[in-house]
Amino acid sequence: MDKYTITIARGYGSGGRVIGKLLAKELGIPFYDRNLLRLASDDSGINEQLFVDADEKVKNTLLYKVAKKVYKGELIPPDRDDFISNENLFNYQAKIIKELAREGSCVIMGRCADYILKDYDHILRIYIHAPLEDCIQAVDKIAPVRNPKDYILMTDKRRGAYYRYFTGRNWRDADNYDLCLNSSHLGYEKCVEVIKAYLDIKFN
Repeated sequence: MDKYTITIARGYGSGGRVIGKLLAKELGIPFYDRNLLRLASDDSGINEQLFVDADEKVKNTLLYKVAKKVYKGELIPPDRDDFISNENLFNYQAKIIKELAREGSCVIMGRCADYILKDYDHILRIYIHAPLEDCIQAVDKIAPVRNPKDYILMTDKRRGAYYRYFTGRNWRDADNYDLCLNSSHLGYEKCVEVIKAYLDIKFN
């Protein structure tokens, strides 16, 4: 099989990040998540903390608006006042995602990578989800918060708003993905097995 990129979108608490890391390890390919922010910062010269602050979030005022800034691939030049806008931070992340997909095989978590790479060959787009109660239990075990249900719902709401803002699409729509997996039903390791099998079928 030639080079390929696997993008993984996931609901909070579904174990998508764990599955992504396991998958990358088994396939022997790089795993990109928050390290994308550092790469985008290095490429743009924009402070990494600005990327962190904007990471997978849309300002609260946009959560309930229909306004969109659908990504089209352009970078805003440094002499513009909106050089460090959320839109341009996204543009630089997208630039890095495209470069990584061209360079070699990898797993990329979130950040609308499925949409950014929609016109690329050899992309496998995955969505990981799980029932809310199971996500609550997972959060309680790994990263406890005061009100896990509310935290999960708000995090997913923000992810959905971010995705819609930059893609014009519904984040949970199965049409965006090649494969949607319920990690609660399968377990993390079985999810990895299914993705590897699908990868082999799709590209071989």
